[in-house]
Amino acid sequence: MAEQVFPGRYTASPDRSDITVFLIGMRANRWWKLGAVWRTARRMTPMLHHLAAHPEAGMLGARSWFGRTTLLLSYWESPEHLQRFAADRDAPHLAAWRDFARTAQGSGDVGVWHETYQVPVADLEAIYADMPAFGLAGATRHVPISAGNNTARQRLGR
Repeated sequence: MAEQVFPGRYTASPDRSDITVFLIGMRANRWWKLGAVWRTARRMTPMLHHLAAHPEAGMLGARSWFGRTTLLLSYWESPEHLQRFAADRDAPHLAAWRDFARTAQGSGDVGVWHETYQVPVADLEAIYADMPAFGLAGATRHVPISAGNNTARQRLGR
């Protein structure tokens, strides 16, 4: 399904003072161990469905890329929202993490990773030229570039 492309230049305009950026993924270290790889990979879809059905959990938007190393880029209201989701017994993450720790961690077959960044909105800059509403703009507000935000320096407020 094709996404609508917005001709011209756009930027993101979050309505908050900071944003939490969360990167998570997995790597098929031994791709021929399809059972272990699939057991880990299939756990992400229920998490994303749960988060889509529960916006109060705090995930603002996400994008994923697949390959030997996968990547999910997501934006959250706060680190606390992310941590609450990770520890929520009624959400699908905690059981998936415990299953990975019990069955795959230490085997070397599949690796998982994540990074979390708390970013003040005043310290971020984004531009999207001839793109769909993507990344931070897709997760928050997608606005046209105008006289006051035409350069990276202006978008950074410097």
